[in-house]
Amino acid sequence: MTPSRSTAAFEALYRTEYARVLRFFRKRVGGDDAPDLAQEVFIKLFAAGVAEHLENPPAYLTRCARNLLISRARRWASAHIVTCPIDEGRDAPVPPEQTWQIEEGDVRRVYRRTLLAMPRKTRRIFLMHRLKCMTYVEISEQVGIGYDGVEYHMMRALARCRRTAAVHRL
Repeated sequence: MTPSRSTAAFEALYRTEYARVLRFFRKRVGGDDAPDLAQEVFIKLFAAGVAEHLENPPAYLTRCARNLLISRARRWASAHIVTCPIDEGRDAPVPPEQTWQIEEGDVRRVYRRTLLAMPRKTRRIFLMHRLKCMTYVEISEQVGIGYDGVEYHMMRALARCRRTAAVHRL
């Protein structure tokens, strides 16, 4: 095969198919990029040197044009990847505060019922010790019972709280 014969086959194919390939690209990418893309298809065809061996040149050129659009879209997509830097402070896991608040409310309700179910004197001694941070001696003086009596009521109150916690798995 002589170079002039291959060039002549290419020129004939270019003259007959260029307008169709150009229309193909204009429909898909618009008028600005279409001539460059059509030219690129024919440059690749010429570089491959297969113009005179094609059985169905329009189908071959259409396939080349589609492949060119696909590779162009892939290049564009990989060039336009958007990355976001990780902001350690903003993206750090946040503790489930709302869940904790709900659970805290549930625990408070259970203990409130437990306190209300205690005998009045036991409840009073327990709250004096736990909420007012009073010592057993101070409680015994205020309530008018001995140190051992305060200790007895505290043990009863704590035993009820432990049972409640075990039953409710707190």
